[in-house]
Amino acid sequence: MTPSQAAELRALAGPLVGRNLIGEVTEALHRFLLDGWDISDTHPRIEEDLEFVPKDREEVIYVYMYRMAHNTALMNQKRMRQAPVFMKDDPEKGGEVYYHRPPVYVDLFYLLSVHSKFRSDAERMLGWMLLRLNEATHLIYRPRRFNLPDGRIVDSLGRPWDGNNFTGFPTTEEDPDDGLHLEKISLALVDDLTVGDAVNFFQLHDAPYRPYLTYRARIGLDGPLFKSSGGTTVKMPKMAQAPRNIPAEENQASPNGRMRPAPLTSHPRMAPGPTPYKVQKTESEPDKK
Repeated sequence: MTPSQAAELRALAGPLVGRNLIGEVTEALHRFLLDGWDISDTHPRIEEDLEFVPKDREEVIYVYMYRMAHNTALMNQKRMRQAPVFMKDDPEKGGEVYYHRPPVYVDLFYLLSVHSKFRSDAERMLGWMLLRLNEATHLIYRPRRFNLPDGRIVDSLGRPWDGNNFTGFPTTEEDPDDGLHLEKISLALVDDLTVGDAVNFFQLHDAPYRPYLTYRARIGLDGPLFKSSGGTTVKMPKMAQAPRNIPAEENQASPNGRMRPAPLTSHPRMAPGPTPYKVQKTESEPDKK
């Protein structure tokens, strides 16, 4: 692709689809912790500044994203491919077809810690948080969102996007969500920081050392969509048998179009090494008495 073609392609692209996804994951983590709080009537404070220390008996949960790494296990090539957006049109009759580059898969690492006036209360909060996040099978569970170049925000079925516009299970024989692409983001407890790394990390932020947990969220960041008018149709002629009057040496193609293996030579294959000799075993006659 020439630089002029690349510039023209970028001019026809839509907005970046996954530009807000990292912040949405952090906000979903905050909301998941607050919605599940059942220890006391007063909700804890969610804080992202590790050096914050309350002056009263306020309970604090620290949520800090400290690292983002590229997930090389799911890394794809950057070539363009068709996006999973289906507008219910026939591409061969001028229907809307969209292309995009593969998503960038990254891992988000969060450090979670707690603070309370008494150490026993902090340990109680830490145990509650460990069990609460163990239930986070789907931190984000919604239809996948696509921003079209004309400004429309749709799901993979071409409907106006709504985070709650899906049933999650078929309710009728004709499921309206059949083929809907969903975005599923969950958390996993990982051992990413050693105690020494954590001590240096807290000292770097001028914060006292606290017990901590580390979690990992895996997400895929989608880029812009590129609109193409019509799809690509590949037509192949019907297969026919190869003529039988061609010598076998020249007829290298089988009736299905595949190449046949080369014919075997008439010369026998010799084993490597010195020239072999035919050795015949003879039996000695028994002694006559």
